[in-house]
Amino acid sequence: MQDASTEQRALSITPEPIDGADATVALQCYIDELRERFPAGFDPGRAAPPAPGDFDPPRGCFLLVRDGDGRVSGCGAVRAEHGIAEIRRMWISPALRGLGAGRRLLRELEQRARDLGCRTVRLDTAAELSEARGLYSSAGYAEIPAYNDNEYARHWFEKALD
Repeated sequence: MQDASTEQRALSITPEPIDGADATVALQCYIDELRERFPAGFDPGRAAPPAPGDFDPPRGCFLLVRDGDGRVSGCGAVRAEHGIAEIRRMWISPALRGLGAGRRLLRELEQRARDLGCRTVRLDTAAELSEARGLYSSAGYAEIPAYNDNEYARHWFEKALD
């Protein structure tokens, strides 16, 4: 068994087209987990769906996480508009939770936001995702009033990037 630091080094986080085969697998895992965790299920079409091209350069980026064996183990996206970036569709496999993979993905998404010229990043999350809220708070995000109409969101966060 690998220790957490070995597992974390073995991760790869790379850009991938959101319609690529591995990205589709990751997004389906994200959707399946939310369907299980939300009491009334989850319909991605009702969760402030992105517009075509939101997660494609030059407006945004979709990142795919693979574990040391190359398995799809997470994903996240960032899109920029008017100098503000929004992180969306962030998911880490339960097998990697607690090992720093989520924090590492969040840092990479923040860097991509900087690369897109943004100095502020926002995100939303559901009440059921307490571990996500804990991650965001510990990473310097402050809770703010709602900035979108995602019907699943109950918490909205913002962070100034340096």
